[in-house]
Amino acid sequence: MQMQLLASRFSSGLASVSASGGGDHAHGPVSTGVTVLFGVLLVTMIVALALEDRIHAKKSLITGLFAVVALFRGTWFDILPFDSTPGEHEGTAWIRNCFGEVLHLPVYVPAIDWGVIAIILGSSLFVDVVGRSGLFTWIAIKLTKASRGDPVLLLTYYCVMTVAFSALLNNVTAMLIVGALTAVSLDRLDKSRMLLGFLLVEGLLTNVGGLLTLISSVPNIIVGRAAGIEFIEFSIMAGPYVVIATVATLLIGVKRFRVTRLKGEEERAEALRMVRGFDENDGIESRSFFWTATGLFVLFILTLATTSMLPVIKNLDMGYVALGFAFLILVRYKSTVDRFYQAIDWDLLLFFASLFIVINVMEHAQVLAAIGRGLEIVVMPLGQAAGGALVAASAVTSAVTDNIPLAAMMAKIVGQLPEVAAAEAAGQPRMDLWWAIVFGANLGGNITPIGSASTMVAVTIMHKHGLKVSFGRFVKLAWPFAVLHILLAIAYVVVATR
Repeated sequence: MQMQLLASRFSSGLASVSASGGGDHAHGPVSTGVTVLFGVLLVTMIVALALEDRIHAKKSLITGLFAVVALFRGTWFDILPFDSTPGEHEGTAWIRNCFGEVLHLPVYVPAIDWGVIAIILGSSLFVDVVGRSGLFTWIAIKLTKASRGDPVLLLTYYCVMTVAFSALLNNVTAMLIVGALTAVSLDRLDKSRMLLGFLLVEGLLTNVGGLLTLISSVPNIIVGRAAGIEFIEFSIMAGPYVVIATVATLLIGVKRFRVTRLKGEEERAEALRMVRGFDENDGIESRSFFWTATGLFVLFILTLATTSMLPVIKNLDMGYVALGFAFLILVRYKSTVDRFYQAIDWDLLLFFASLFIVINVMEHAQVLAAIGRGLEIVVMPLGQAAGGALVAASAVTSAVTDNIPLAAMMAKIVGQLPEVAAAEAAGQPRMDLWWAIVFGANLGGNITPIGSASTMVAVTIMHKHGLKVSFGRFVKLAWPFAVLHILLAIAYVVVATR
């Protein structure tokens, strides 16, 4: 129980909680002027993230600078929970660990959700090493050969592969693998005219597939942890929607981009001869490591799915599982393990750390509470339709800015709504609001090319192959799919969470 309390304090970012028994700084009410000042800072950060490419700055630098400013302002206006005891630890926050000891930490350390950081770090390391085994390329080429070169079958298999890879790996990795193979396959089949349609449909489906599991996208991890949604529960809820949306996307894509079946025995025979030129074993350096990586990958997914039921492991959480499997598979490269550390996306991890700090300061400045009150006024009176309205609002917002800060901020806000707390106390949690954030944050990336990293990768691959797709053209091509996805999500959230 004490360990759960400690984890809760770290996740909430409240460094000196009153439940600790003392040491927290006494604060009066935050003035409206201070809240507005911090609100402007938050909006400015979101705008800067939306214009990341225009200002040529990485996410980590943007949020890092805003975290520095937010912490300085928070200290200046005396709204952060510093230790009031003078002396050695003056100017620090404190928590009480599971042994009853008081730990003095910089106020920004407990503000970071280290569980999320551990999941992302461990999963990315593990997937990177598994990818070196040739497993994902092997699957992709096997499906290519199974299509026998028929464009409709090829698109179908690639769509299924995109959804599966997005669910089990991550959206960007899925798009990189499938996009690269798509370009090669269509070129060999002399069907390059279909490349635009294939890449667009695959790019959109990365965000649909990203809904399938708790670890397939960062918004899922953030919201899932905040709402207490288990791995299996998440997939059971999102699964039917993903199937429906995938089939609908495929059908529209075939018709809209005129993907046709092969005609005549001669054309089919020629296409079959071409795809047989692919060798799925090319990327496999070691057959023993290939099977070891395959077994560990299956075990990794199963362990994540049953974390909450496993003795000992359930107390260590999914971050431990991800890191554990990462270090286990890294034994294969024990003498050169540092090259995998160098390949870690430090920009992403530092982005998360600084983002959590900014969100925590905004919480103390009552910015999130103010947004929550606005949400209560606008959305909550809609009753059962509130979830649908929140899907639409989250999707539109996610289309023009990064969906990660959106998910982090909305998860905090929804968790603090009185209606949500009351429903939770009554044993009838408002899961429609939590799922609305998940669906909206993921699917909003299909409206514009800047809405998600995977659609940006899809556009980059298009440009690489001479397909000039501007911002406006992407929106024009994608809007029928995006509108369908969002309308389906609104109906699904309203109906499935009753």
